[in-house]
Amino acid sequence: MYNKIAVIGDKDSVLAFKSVGVEVFDATTAEQTQSLIKKLSQSNYAVLFVAENLAEQIPDVLQKAKTQTFPAVVPIPTTAVSSGFGMQGIKSDVEKAIGVDIIFNK
Repeated sequence: MYNKIAVIGDKDSVLAFKSVGVEVFDATTAEQTQSLIKKLSQSNYAVLFVAENLAEQIPDVLQKAKTQTFPAVVPIPTTAVSSGFGMQGIKSDVEKAIGVDIIFNK
């Protein structure tokens, strides 16, 4: 049963998630992130939130994750300035699912 949630990113960005019961994993490189996603995908994780700056570095891993039911791998903004990568991915997925841009109306 997939019933766990985790967040992957640098310690400063993900530590606050621990206070709400989310498991946190420290990663600062694309290699660490990719390894953690692979490891956690083999466990009972339903959702893996990944710091946006790290997710940008592993597009092939994110694309592969979209073809699997679990876990959902979701880029999130961090304490650093957001590049918009996470929101662009959500926008693209919504457009693909329903055929129209309902987020930005462009």
